[in-house]
Amino acid sequence: MIPFVSRAKLSEQQVWIKYLSAAMPDEVFLPFADLTPEQKQQCDIAIVANPDPNDLLALPSLKWVHSVWAGVERIMNELSSPPFSIVRLIDSNLADTMSEAVLAWTLFLHRDMATYAKQQAKQSWIQQPMVQAKDRRIGVLGLGELGRVSARRLVNNGFSVAGWSRHPKQIEGVECFYGEEGLALLLKQTDILICLLPLTAATKGLMGQKNLSLLPLGASLINFARGLIIDDDALLSKLDGGELSHAVLDVFVQEPLPENHPYWRHDSVAILPHISAPTDPISASEIVATNIKKYRLTGKIPPAVDPIRGY
Repeated sequence: MIPFVSRAKLSEQQVWIKYLSAAMPDEVFLPFADLTPEQKQQCDIAIVANPDPNDLLALPSLKWVHSVWAGVERIMNELSSPPFSIVRLIDSNLADTMSEAVLAWTLFLHRDMATYAKQQAKQSWIQQPMVQAKDRRIGVLGLGELGRVSARRLVNNGFSVAGWSRHPKQIEGVECFYGEEGLALLLKQTDILICLLPLTAATKGLMGQKNLSLLPLGASLINFARGLIIDDDALLSKLDGGELSHAVLDVFVQEPLPENHPYWRHDSVAILPHISAPTDPISASEIVATNIKKYRLTGKIPPAVDPIRGY
């Protein structure tokens, strides 16, 4: 018996339980709220999606939890020293979906769609200078699975691509930077910056006044990572001053974005409701099933999140 622990509506939990049950017919899945006291004592695995940390701590035999999301920063923040391992979702379908969104919105900025939308509102007929893809410098922050696949997709579409990570990486066709000095070098040569970093203590507020100021005049920004990585006030200041031309934002400090937030009314901001790479319950359930089946056979927990790095 495996509990599904989540703060989502019960109807949403039942959708996950349906797909998990189909992928693992030999296992029994229950919402945490349906567990008996005896069952809570026995659980060694839990499947989680934005779980209440107190629910997890009520499972004394828990050895590990498997998130059905790629991002695990909330559970890491709420459980600073969890007595169990946390395994996040690594789904190649998710990486492909993200790379599709990255390419789509890079093309949106590259071909001046935001500018033409502004011109249309003013009935202004002006042809913007054409820039070849090979001359458009794209910077990708974060070269994990999502960043690597996205960078390669951009390369395959003719863009000049560089990437940055905490530690050295090598990706064919991508100029890779790392460390604090490497970040500054990448930012100074980037026309369109794409943020795909995990949210950690080191990345929170990383794109503030100082680092945003390193971007060339007229650069654009895409944030498909986490809202807290970008300083909203600093970004708005750069957009208002014309130093940055446009921002495409899919993630925010508070979601849904409050009605009174200045992003809503800013003509240099494109707002998306956290849809760049939604999790597919079917493929995610199959990945979770594979990991649990291996654990049942070998007793080995899948590669878990490093509590120091946060991912």
